Amino acid sequence: MPLIRVEFLKGRTQEEKKKLIRALTNTYAEVMGSDPESIYVIIEEREWTDWALGGVPFSERP
Repeated sequence: MPLIRVEFLKGRTQEEKKKLIRALTNTYAEVMGSDPESIYVIIEEREWTDWALGGVPFSERP
């Protein structure tokens, strides 16, 4: 049961997420020789206030 976990900031469309899920699944299956039906992909979206860089939340960055 391979598991691919992806975290990013909110703002992606459902279509973008579906494309990413397909691409990750297909690439993993091809490289590792796995059955695509056995590959889990979890997307975790974060609020812009929950991530920071250099001590400044992304919601406050220009």
